[in-house]
Amino acid sequence: MSQEPPMTLPTPTPAVRDRVLTLSPTELPAYVYDLTALREHAAQVRGTLPERVELYYAAKANPEPEILAALGPYVDGYEVSSGGELAHVAEAVPGRPLAFGGPGKTPDEIRTALERGVERFHVESEHDLRVLAELARRVAPPTRVGVLLRFNLAVADGSLAGSSLAMGGRPTPFGLDPTRAPHVLRPLTDGTHPHLELLGVHAHLASGLDASRQLSVARSIVRWATGLGVPVAEVNVGGGMAVDYTRPESRFDWQAYGEGLAELVDSHPELTLRIEPGRALTAYCGWYATEVLDVKRSHGEEFAVVRGGTHHLRTPATKGHDQPCSVLAVEEWPHPWPRPAAEGEYVSLTGQLCTPKDLLARDTRAPGLRAGDRVAFALAGAYAWNISHHDFLMHPRPGFHFLTPADGGV
Repeated sequence: MSQEPPMTLPTPTPAVRDRVLTLSPTELPAYVYDLTALREHAAQVRGTLPERVELYYAAKANPEPEILAALGPYVDGYEVSSGGELAHVAEAVPGRPLAFGGPGKTPDEIRTALERGVERFHVESEHDLRVLAELARRVAPPTRVGVLLRFNLAVADGSLAGSSLAMGGRPTPFGLDPTRAPHVLRPLTDGTHPHLELLGVHAHLASGLDASRQLSVARSIVRWATGLGVPVAEVNVGGGMAVDYTRPESRFDWQAYGEGLAELVDSHPELTLRIEPGRALTAYCGWYATEVLDVKRSHGEEFAVVRGGTHHLRTPATKGHDQPCSVLAVEEWPHPWPRPAAEGEYVSLTGQLCTPKDLLARDTRAPGLRAGDRVAFALAGAYAWNISHHDFLMHPRPGFHFLTPADGGV
């Protein structure tokens, strides 16, 4: 067992703490989002970016309508990756610019996007381009649609090494092979596809990169895009800004990233750059709150079983990490039977599922943890509920609470 805390334990905001402690056991588990903290973070991110860098939010990270609306004043638009996301985001934040990306777009999805007036498509393949061109031609009145070609670029300087998730620089189903660039560009520049307008290049290559590596990747993408020999007005360098679940107090260096992007756009005055963060915008505002049901010892180690589990919060199972958390002690014990409590200093936190993979955090420092105490799992504002296998074992779904200044979230 660990002799040192495996991570720095995060502290909920006062608004989150108050809400978690006032919920009844039957109201747990629950997702609690501090929208004031989200707005403050988004404003700080926006403030670091130069004027000619547009900020789109990748809705796949967390598409809750309240989250989308809270981000509205700070983002230039939203990136969607399916027909379902398109309809959902268009309803939640009507009238905002949308970029439609993702591999495997169906003709029906593309047709619907065109009918809704989406003017920016991230094209992932030559087939994707042909389908879009034909459907754009059929839309009445004819629509001229903006295209960013997504390329799976290799980066020679090693910037992608150590990324938590690589989509580029190796064989993947994402984007176009860069060797096909001349073949894909030709019909967009010779009049073959008159209803499509080549805007530029999109290249989301990896997730989990720090600011220095993100800048290096951005420079490589811009260098490649501006060397294509055709006019390029926009370059989308993607998202993937690192969120460190092992050190929740550590944040992506937005200030350094913004300064680096400013140098990049200053050297290319003809370009508009675009970034598409998701996790790095919303992860920190969300908490998954639950209650300890039981504490037990097995083969020399202690385990706390909590309400819920990875069917609500799949992030630790998906990424193979321990979800950082904070224990909120509850003094009341309303039951006539004895209250189980941890004897040691470290406890592994598991859920209610009938599988050893239902593990939220290993060896968490929680001396004296007791049944009835609350646990608030941090960094649960992105790729959490929306990627989880909700119906496995048919446990109740969590509640959802969106805290505003009226709730004390100031």
